[in-house]
Amino acid sequence: MSEQRGAVSNIVLVGMPGAGKSTVGVILARFASLGFIDTDVLIQASERRSLQSIVDSQGYMALRGIEEQVLLNLECRDHVIATGGSAVYSPAAMAHLAEDGVIVFLDVDLATLESRSLDLGGRGLAKRPDQSFAELFEERRKLYVTYADVTVDCRRLTHEETCAEILRRLRQSPTGQ
Repeated sequence: MSEQRGAVSNIVLVGMPGAGKSTVGVILARFASLGFIDTDVLIQASERRSLQSIVDSQGYMALRGIEEQVLLNLECRDHVIATGGSAVYSPAAMAHLAEDGVIVFLDVDLATLESRSLDLGGRGLAKRPDQSFAELFEERRKLYVTYADVTVDCRRLTHEETCAEILRRLRQSPTGQ
């Protein structure tokens, strides 16, 4: 895969919680014969606690700071990287990920996200306490679009179809444009 895409070796998935980054990431890594990294898992392993525990004890900005450091310290090639939904709040982290990766936004509309059984209270969302999920969606969507090299509308696609579309777009152009 990395030869086909030139100097870029990683596929970096961004999107809202519930967009399917982790699930699509595992399948995509298998389809493309790449490794897989879930940065939420890296955060939990390095902190030895859940994302929600970090938010509960230190606040959402602490989680964003920890996430930024984990992303900035991430050095890998030939991987699919599923980021946390708030990765896009760090321009430095996004620039680091883009150095050796193509950024793929898994675009799912608010109605679809709300229809999924998301345990938002236990997910460790890095958002203001007074912020609704809809407000978070609007705020983050602009950032996802800004950083994305590739945007895939996932509303009517299965996880496997999403992976096939990502790979199709990457074969067309190394940056998916």
